Amino acid sequence: METEIEIKNNKFNELLELSKKVPVVVDFYADWCMPCKMLKPILEGLAKEYNGKFVLAKVNVDENSEVASQYDIMSIPSVKMIKNKKVVGEFMGAQPESVIKSWLDEKI
Repeated sequence: METEIEIKNNKFNELLELSKKVPVVVDFYADWCMPCKMLKPILEGLAKEYNGKFVLAKVNVDENSEVASQYDIMSIPSVKMIKNKKVVGEFMGAQPESVIKSWLDEKI
């Protein structure tokens, strides 16, 4: 199973279906956002480290405004965990790896 996927507006329903099988961590970001750039390698590294315990989905808010609006994304980076088509956890801003690991362990 892939540990990372890039999501477009028309593919988000597939992501929701996937969330019935495995938790999906959705990273809402923009290319121009510096905190997003800081968070990206942390999330990518954790997706590899957790090896299939969750899937990391990346949503560029500039290219996928429908999805960002649907999930009330007001600031980025914004990260949400989806299980069984429902948001079960979220955080905003670039966080230290240790904080994100604790969040993942609690939510997975």
